Amino acid sequence: MHENKIEFELTGPYALFSDPITRVGGEKLSYHIPTYEALKGVVQSIYWKPTIIWIVDAVRVMNPIQTESKGMRPIKYNGGNDLSYYTYLKNVRYRVKAHFEWNLNRPELTSDRNENKHHNIAKRMVKRGGRRDIFLGTRECQGYIEPCDFDEGQGFYDNIGELDFGFMYHGITYADEAVLDEDRGGLTVRFFRAVMKNGVVEFPRPEECVQKRRIKDMDIKSFGEGNFSGINEFGEVAP
Repeated sequence: MHENKIEFELTGPYALFSDPITRVGGEKLSYHIPTYEALKGVVQSIYWKPTIIWIVDAVRVMNPIQTESKGMRPIKYNGGNDLSYYTYLKNVRYRVKAHFEWNLNRPELTSDRNENKHHNIAKRMVKRGGRRDIFLGTRECQGYIEPCDFDEGQGFYDNIGELDFGFMYHGITYADEAVLDEDRGGLTVRFFRAVMKNGVVEFPRPEECVQKRRIKDMDIKSFGEGNFSGINEFGEVAP
């Protein structure tokens, strides 16, 4: 059990957690459950600093999985409009638990590693609905959060047993969050086999995903005086 965890309920009228395979032809089809990366984006919209890395532990699916297709007219890269069908999840409600750890790739921010400070701010931001707008996979799908107890309440799939969603996109490992030597200095895409047990999907940690592909090399952006508001004129992170 992590002491620096947060738990919140995430709701919205629509969600679109895109399957990368279906996006090649312009169509978008949502996974039936949220991706790790989409939930991490939600957590980072609640509260984020380069000093910390958010780890999404699990998501609990509370409402029945429903889909709805819509005809869309997206803008083409070379101008004009196209006609595509997007398949969204409808009337979604999830419970999410996550915790943060120190980003050890940023030794310049060592003095900002105040666990109580970051945890208290994160909990306050959950109560306020997040620091930035919440999106359910894509910008047109507005989401809303509020504090909750992850295990309380009745979920639609609580007694269903095990459901296998197959091979699924997990997320992206950026250079500044790489833990394994093989992932350092690059951008890596991760995949995993998603299984829901009684409504709960427990995510493997990013470094535990063995199915992955390195996309390109990438440098780590450094933070210091001038681009990090918590650092004073002496190069020290203010409390």
